[in-house]
Amino acid sequence: MREPAFWYRPPSLISLLLSPLAAVYGAVAGRRLRRKGLDAGIPVFCIGNYHVGGAGKTPTVLALVKLLRDLGEVPVVLSRGYGGQLRGPVMADPVRHLAADVGDEPLMLAQTVPVAVARERIDGLALAKSQGATVIVMDDGFQNPAVAKDASLIVIDAHRGVGNACVFPAGPLRAPLSPQIDRTDALIVIGEGSAADAIAARVAAQDKPVLTAQLRADDATVALLAGKRVLAFAGIGDPDRFFRTLRANAVDVVSTRAFADHHSFSQREIEAVLAEADRDALTVVTTEKDLARLGAAALPPWAQGIVPFPVKLEFDSAVRLRRFVSDRLFRARDGKLRNT
Repeated sequence: MREPAFWYRPPSLISLLLSPLAAVYGAVAGRRLRRKGLDAGIPVFCIGNYHVGGAGKTPTVLALVKLLRDLGEVPVVLSRGYGGQLRGPVMADPVRHLAADVGDEPLMLAQTVPVAVARERIDGLALAKSQGATVIVMDDGFQNPAVAKDASLIVIDAHRGVGNACVFPAGPLRAPLSPQIDRTDALIVIGEGSAADAIAARVAAQDKPVLTAQLRADDATVALLAGKRVLAFAGIGDPDRFFRTLRANAVDVVSTRAFADHHSFSQREIEAVLAEADRDALTVVTTEKDLARLGAAALPPWAQGIVPFPVKLEFDSAVRLRRFVSDRLFRARDGKLRNT
């Protein structure tokens, strides 16, 4: 789905006309948020966002996984496998599976961390624990009440915020903002900008941590692209953020192509991109997630030469994040012991 442009403009006539539907959707979503989920028996950290589309959840999941491993934990990611046809539960396998099987995000994450994919997340708990997990990291699912969360870390883009702050379909919010903020344990603001300042202030006013972070490019890839003219394409929640990241790293982006989130690329589409690049002597660059949907392990001949642009999330205060995670792990385990 491609996000409507009016979602990221001041409330408009279109959003006003859609407000009755938004009220119904928001009421249902708000009730679901209040439901009590199943205790997994081990700590569960959820990486989510307030709205549909991208905000930087995947690099946040990877950053949390690294921190948990540094703390001696064995994290396993639990994902719904959006865009994949397998209902699961199944462990994502980059050798055996395609993005069409388990989704692009699980396939990409599985290069680094075990990922249990289950259309119904509750069905994936036992599989995740069978992998020796001491902690589960939920990739999305903040608004889904099936699994009880011991900590919900919400990601928001500093440049886009939550758009017009209206509930779907009048805007991008998955549920009314206030109950979502009430269930937030920590807010992670990614990038530069002021669009998230008001929400950050509301979260801080509840004495909850607001952490800031930046997407950092891979130095080797930046060096590889130095002096080259680039055609960049992306089918993620916010393609413009990807293009901004490239330019922020002094990559000469001459042309861009934006596709809908989780877009399933056809051979004709990629051939058209490559033909334009060949005509204008451009290097083709895309995200790791998009390359996963093309079959990054063995690109077909018509997709050879596409350069992935890896990024990782770096927190401005790694100490604050570590303190928060350590505290939540202790509190979660203490609470589960008391309930046994």
